[in-house]
Amino acid sequence: MRFSLIPFLLLVVPLAEIAAFVVIGGQIGVWATLGMVLLTAIIGSFLLRWQGVGLFNRINTELRANRVPGRELVHGVMILVAGVLLLTPGFVTDTLGFLLFIPAIRDLFWRSVKDRIVVETMSSGFASTTRRPSAADGVVDLDEDEYHRNPDPSSPWSEETDRLSRPGKPDGRGSNGL
Repeated sequence: MRFSLIPFLLLVVPLAEIAAFVVIGGQIGVWATLGMVLLTAIIGSFLLRWQGVGLFNRINTELRANRVPGRELVHGVMILVAGVLLLTPGFVTDTLGFLLFIPAIRDLFWRSVKDRIVVETMSSGFASTTRRPSAADGVVDLDEDEYHRNPDPSSPWSEETDRLSRPGKPDGRGSNGL
């Protein structure tokens, strides 16, 4: 959505809501109109909870199968937007919110944007395959007997420098045991 369209929508949507309130309120009355707005907000909150829990379960299933839940995440955003639209008083926003709760409409939107979305994943540190690093990777694998340490006594991080610079016991701890 282009950003120049947002100010236009911020003007048009409230005007459409006011017009819908006037027309519907004139047909069925003020109290029935307010009751419908309240009823759609209550229904919207139940739909949000019901579809949100189902979506959360589908995202967990995809993650457990080591698949990226791209479709489910886009559906989650659309369900969240639908919930916000249904909790916003008005008939135009309620109509848009109820439409976003229909999975076929969400799938239609997903098909139109899925080629433009790039999902990047990060490894959590647990590799699914176990491959030993090679010298070609820039990693040298040493055994314990091939590794030795030559500490630099002038280094501020050297254990010897650290122990000598602290007053107190010879083990480096102060007189209070810290």
